[in-house]
Amino acid sequence: MTQRMNVGKLAGPAYKAMAGLDAFVSDSTLPKPLLELVWLRASQINGCVYCVDTHSSDAKQAGESDARLHAVAVWQEAPFFTDQERAALAFTEAATRLSTDDVTDEIWEQASRHFTEEELAALIVAVATINAWNRIAVPTRMTPESYKS
Repeated sequence: MTQRMNVGKLAGPAYKAMAGLDAFVSDSTLPKPLLELVWLRASQINGCVYCVDTHSSDAKQAGESDARLHAVAVWQEAPFFTDQERAALAFTEAATRLSTDDVTDEIWEQASRHFTEEELAALIVAVATINAWNRIAVPTRMTPESYKS
């Protein structure tokens, strides 16, 4: 697999704007380990090898266990996740798969029980942003950082 283009070089202002969204989410009160799980799950759904590599590596470096990282793809069946993480992962899946599912009232209410309005707004931006990054990385076939080393 060969990377097709470097969108960051060709569309620098767009990349800078996306980095601004990332900064907003990172500065929110959402727990950083939860964000890595959200970003990892959306990237798994979208088949984004670059972002799966990045967010699993970042989570691992931040102390996330192998068991939890391996179980993100099957989080509903795994005993490793808190109620808050489950709410975030359910929301992430629904908001990522808009063409096949919806963010139902049940999913929205579950997320609302575990996050403040400000945190829920940040979660929405986090899911939207990782989906946008996936939609840049997948068609351009961005090479995973771990493969480059």
